[in-house]
Amino acid sequence: MPRFMGFVRMEEGIGMPPQSLFDAMDVYIGEQAAKGVFLDGGGLYGTEDAVNFVVRGGEVSRVDGPYAEGKEVVGGWSIMQFDSLEDAVAEQEKFAQLHAEHWPEVTVVATLRQISDGPEAPGD
Repeated sequence: MPRFMGFVRMEEGIGMPPQSLFDAMDVYIGEQAAKGVFLDGGGLYGTEDAVNFVVRGGEVSRVDGPYAEGKEVVGGWSIMQFDSLEDAVAEQEKFAQLHAEHWPEVTVVATLRQISDGPEAPGD
């Protein structure tokens, strides 16, 4: 069964989501977990304590947050499994719709990517 990773990107420092979004997400994630779709996930703290290791020209350098150059940051993630890409896309749209309904004043980008189990292309 194909696995997918979902990311939620949004502007940093915009405040906490409304309680209604937390409540709706609890219900949605509970339903997805009961179906065996939602495997793991969670929210992320801000970039103030983030650490990047940048590899450039064969050298590794450490860059500590916060990152002034980043307007959008990943604020949450999930690992899910679906029978098909079409099912995964449909559920990611429902997930995005929860944000539109409960936090309409914020721009959120909900990204879905298939997890690779090897060198093959998606759908192989």
